[in-house]
Amino acid sequence: MNTPDLWDSCPGETPPSGCSPHAPLAERMRPRSISEFTGQEHLIGAGRILRHMIESDTLASLILWGPPGCGKTTLAHIIAAETKAHFIFFSAILAGVKEIRETFREAERQGARGVRTILFIDEIHRFNKSQQDAFLPYIEKGIVTIIGATTENPSFEVIAPLLSRCRVLTLERLSPTDVTGLLSFALADCERGLGQLSVTATAEALTFLATQADGDARTALNTLEICAGLAKDQEITVATAQEALQRKALLYDKGGEEHYNVISAFIKSMRASAPDAALYWLARMLEAGEDPLFILRRMIILASEDIGNADPRALQIAVSALQAFQVIGMPEGRIVMGQAVTYLATAPKSNASYSAIDAALGEVRKSGALPVPLSLRNAPTKLMKELGYHKGYQYAHDYSDGYSGQECLPDRLAGRKFYQPAGHGYEKHIVERMEWLQNRKDLPQ
Repeated sequence: MNTPDLWDSCPGETPPSGCSPHAPLAERMRPRSISEFTGQEHLIGAGRILRHMIESDTLASLILWGPPGCGKTTLAHIIAAETKAHFIFFSAILAGVKEIRETFREAERQGARGVRTILFIDEIHRFNKSQQDAFLPYIEKGIVTIIGATTENPSFEVIAPLLSRCRVLTLERLSPTDVTGLLSFALADCERGLGQLSVTATAEALTFLATQADGDARTALNTLEICAGLAKDQEITVATAQEALQRKALLYDKGGEEHYNVISAFIKSMRASAPDAALYWLARMLEAGEDPLFILRRMIILASEDIGNADPRALQIAVSALQAFQVIGMPEGRIVMGQAVTYLATAPKSNASYSAIDAALGEVRKSGALPVPLSLRNAPTKLMKELGYHKGYQYAHDYSDGYSGQECLPDRLAGRKFYQPAGHGYEKHIVERMEWLQNRKDLPQ
C-alpha cells in the first residue's frame, strides 16, 4: 500500500470537502486517489487495465464484481474525481425505470455540450430485466458509459445483451495484511481518521479486527471506530475488539495467519484419511468460534475434490451435513459435523474428477469453441436437416446394452481422454466399466 502525504500531518478536525464529520469512519477514510487505494493490484497496479483507463480517461463500460468492502464504490469515487466526464451515482435499490430515463435525458443534455457521462450503478444486480434493457440503447449510442457494481455473479444477475457491452472486472477480497494497514492509517490520520483522539492499538487487536472483517474494509474501519469509543487508557486491546464485535477471539488466530493454518490442517487431515486429527482440528475451530457453515462448505469442496467418484456418497453426506446443520444449529450441529468428518476422512480418495474438469477447461481455453459435430445437433427445421444436422446420430437405446460407441467430441479432439479414474474405491468399478465400454466400442458393429 502506498503511504499518501495525508498521513504526515494533522491539519485539524475539519473533514474533507463533501464528507460530514459525523459520517462513519469508513466513509471519511474513503481513498480519494489511486495512490491512496489499497489492494486490487491486478486491476490498478502500474500498467494494469483499470489504472490505464483512469489515467488516460478512456473508460469503457464496466461491471465491478467482488465481495462487500473490497473497493467497488471507492473505485467509482476515484474515477469521478480523476475523469473529465460528467459523473452520476445511481442506486439500483432506490431507483426505477422512470429515474433511469430522467438520468439518460440529463446525459443527453451533457452530450449535446460535448461532455461524456459516466453512470455508476450500485447494486446493479437488483435491477430486473426490463430495467436493465433500458440501458442498452444509451450505451450503444455512446450517450453513457456504465460502471456497475455487484456482489453477485454477473453471469446470473445481468442480462446477456448488457453483459456483452461491458467488461467484467473481478475484485478480490482484501487480505488481512491490507486491512491491518488500513486500520493503522486510520488510527494515525488526524484529518479524517482517529488521530485527534490519540488512541493506540496493540498489534494483536489490529490483527484480530482484520481477520474478523474477512476482507471487508468497511466493516473493519467502522468496528475500529467503535473500539476507539470503548478503549480504556486510550489503548485498543483484543478484549476491546471482542466487546465491539460481541465475539470472542479465535483461539488459533494469534498470529493472523493461524486461522488459515488450522483450516488447512483440517482439510489435509481428511485428505490423509486421518479421522482423529480431522476431529481435533474441527474441535479447535468450533471451540474458537469459527463459523460452522464456513467449515461445512470446505467439507463439500473436499468431498468432490479429494474423494470424488471413489465414493460418490461422500458428496451426499457433506451436502446433507450442511443442510442438517442449517435446520438444527449448535450445539447439536457438532454431532452432524463429527459424523460427516469421520465419513470423509475414512472414505477412499481420488482427485480424478477434479483433474478431469481442469484438463477439459484447459483444452477449451487452448482450442476455443470447436464446432459441435453435425450428428449431435438437433434438426428442428427443414433447412437444418438439409444441412446435415442430426444425420448419423446413433440413438444409444437402439443398440444392445444401450451403448452405440458414437464419438461425441469435436473432430479435432476425437479419442481424447480427460477422466482417468483411480483403481480403488468405487472408481475401481468405473475403471472396469470404461474398459468394457472401450472393448464394446472396438467390436465391429
